[in-house]
Amino acid sequence: MDKYIGRLLDNRYEILEVIGSGGMAVVYKARCHRLNRLVAIKILKDDNLHDEDFRRRFHAESQAVAMLSHPNIVSIYDVSTSIMADYIVMELIEGITLKQYMEKKGTLNWKETLHFAIQIAKALEHAHSRGIVHRDIKPHNVMVLKNGSVKVMDFGIARLMSKGNTLTKEALGSVHYISPEQAKGGRVDSRSDLYSLGVVMYEMMTGRPPYDGDSPVSVAIQHINGGAVMPTLLNPNIPGGLEQIIMKAMAHEIEGRYASAAQMLSDMDEFRKDPTILFDYNAPALDVVTRISKPSLVVQPPRTAETSQEKKQEQPRRRTATPAEPARKPEKQKKKEQPKKNPPRKVREEEEEGHSRVATIAIVSCSLVAVMAIAIFLVVLLGGGTLYHETLVTVPQLVGKNYDQLPEYEDFIITANPVFDDTYKEGVIFHQKPAAGEKVVAGTRIIIQVSMGPTPEKILMSNVLNLSQAQAEKNLTDLGLNLKFQIRYETSDEIVKGNVIRTEPEAGTELSPGQMVTLWISSGYEIKTGEMPDVVGQMLEVAQNTLDNQGLHLTITVQEVFDQELAGRVLSTIPVKGDPLTTGDVITLVVSKGPELAIMPNVVGWDFEQAVRYLIDAGFKTPEIMKVPSDKPINTVLEQSHLADTSIELSSKIVLKVSSGPEQKKQDVTINVSAWTVDGACQVTVYRAGTEEYDEWVEQGTASIVLKDQSGTGTVYYEISINGGEPSIMKVSFDGNS
Repeated sequence: MDKYIGRLLDNRYEILEVIGSGGMAVVYKARCHRLNRLVAIKILKDDNLHDEDFRRRFHAESQAVAMLSHPNIVSIYDVSTSIMADYIVMELIEGITLKQYMEKKGTLNWKETLHFAIQIAKALEHAHSRGIVHRDIKPHNVMVLKNGSVKVMDFGIARLMSKGNTLTKEALGSVHYISPEQAKGGRVDSRSDLYSLGVVMYEMMTGRPPYDGDSPVSVAIQHINGGAVMPTLLNPNIPGGLEQIIMKAMAHEIEGRYASAAQMLSDMDEFRKDPTILFDYNAPALDVVTRISKPSLVVQPPRTAETSQEKKQEQPRRRTATPAEPARKPEKQKKKEQPKKNPPRKVREEEEEGHSRVATIAIVSCSLVAVMAIAIFLVVLLGGGTLYHETLVTVPQLVGKNYDQLPEYEDFIITANPVFDDTYKEGVIFHQKPAAGEKVVAGTRIIIQVSMGPTPEKILMSNVLNLSQAQAEKNLTDLGLNLKFQIRYETSDEIVKGNVIRTEPEAGTELSPGQMVTLWISSGYEIKTGEMPDVVGQMLEVAQNTLDNQGLHLTITVQEVFDQELAGRVLSTIPVKGDPLTTGDVITLVVSKGPELAIMPNVVGWDFEQAVRYLIDAGFKTPEIMKVPSDKPINTVLEQSHLADTSIELSSKIVLKVSSGPEQKKQDVTINVSAWTVDGACQVTVYRAGTEEYDEWVEQGTASIVLKDQSGTGTVYYEISINGGEPSIMKVSFDGNS
């Protein structure tokens, strides 16, 4: 069993299980007892504890990554160096790697590819802005969460750019994704990460990396040599603009790649807005991106002699008989005809003469072909035609026209370059290349310069702080400087999600035409954790203040219920005391709104059974019944404990007085007892309801016993016992009125 499982590091982190292992460290799932949350802990392996270089790199990683704070990068919570272990405490990610996702789904569509790539690029942009190069971007190091977001992890070989170190040995472990300069062991910078991202996008769209081989070395050599197959040859459904982005990121020469992740993000954002877009990477810097709205307008590169020859070579050649090459006979016939040995001289002369004729014909034919080729070339040269009969079209006159009123030109692609000009009105085209009237191949690009009007006086950056992204972009666009925007996101506790936190450049800075403006947009509150406090028994306002003081921007909902507790007192909570909390969690407070009230009905004069049913159906507790004598019919409600039409609690005790009928009159009761004895006397004992009430000796014969009836309740049963001589017992019953 792993020696760390079950141990408590620094009296805080309980190691639960192993969740991964790398070259330098083992990653464990653990529980932080101080904050009651699950975390991931990367512990340096024992065999590296005495290797100062490994320990230095391990801690350099933690210090570098601790500088990063971004929604698409795994967060670092804590770093510790102790006798027990060297470790880093990180955010625990619940999800699968992008590699596992790709293996599960196969080739991804362009929307998924773009969705994941944009998030990875944002993570890289954040890291690069702080001088950190990841150096190991691959699908295995990207986690896909259940909500579709991704987090870049394992900066295991990340280095500060200023260090300039290389890690060729480790890079071979990720050989399918390393840049050519990494494969050669050269210096790397942020553009190496962009190359690796391009390779990841290539694999997402085609289902395979651009280079593969039997060994890491063979794959590395392919990266060094370059020449990957175009992605559309493996998947024709890849949009042209996205293929351009992938191949520019994967450019063999580092100067040919995107200069920064921000540039790559800008192109991906343009493509996201318009999937039909094609990029003109060779156009002047001020040229706007060329957009192609119709499939028929896709630029076809002009054919050259080389491309035509390649097409000819691709076609299979059909062999036919010529004067210089007699038609071959079928194979069977050839086998039957055996060549004659030592042919006669005459035959040899005829053969030589035949060969001579064939050679002459061949020479003449070649000469004719050459003469015809020269003639065709001269016709083309002097007549202005094209050697391969391409369609020529005349360049239209665009200078002087208004750019917004240009019709669609199916034979041309128009690229506009807006510039300020003091001579021409805004929107007027004042230069074009190629010039009007020139004969060009259909599909040629015409680059035009469009006036933006007179050069404006100094225009300052507007204050758009705390405005929505849409409103901020509108305000800045209204400045008329044709500004470009790039959007970045970061957490904020003060600015509402979707609003501007800050801008680059800042408000009040002088702007220039076409300048790039970066808008930092709030992505909401920073994700923090805590635990649910005990607010049961507190009044609502106090409980809300207690929760607000947690600093987690919790959403509090109140559920009111009737209860005997004072109105406004918290009865229970969801979640309960001690449960873990995360920024933005919803808290439900169950609060008393006091006892439930109802109007007491008037049930006096009702039959008591009817009155009881009515009160229960109305929500009242079952009333108590008190029977009293009355001239009213038996079971008639005589009184109720609460006045009618008054508001009372449903849980109140209700007492109903009910008639038991008329009251019985009390009277004396006389009973005659006949008794006999042997000795002439006997004892008579009278019992009522099991209680002795009368005891008397009587002589033989008849005795009258007078009893006082104190009940007045009607029929009373008596037992009379007569003892003496030979005892005889008789039971006598009588009515109190008799």
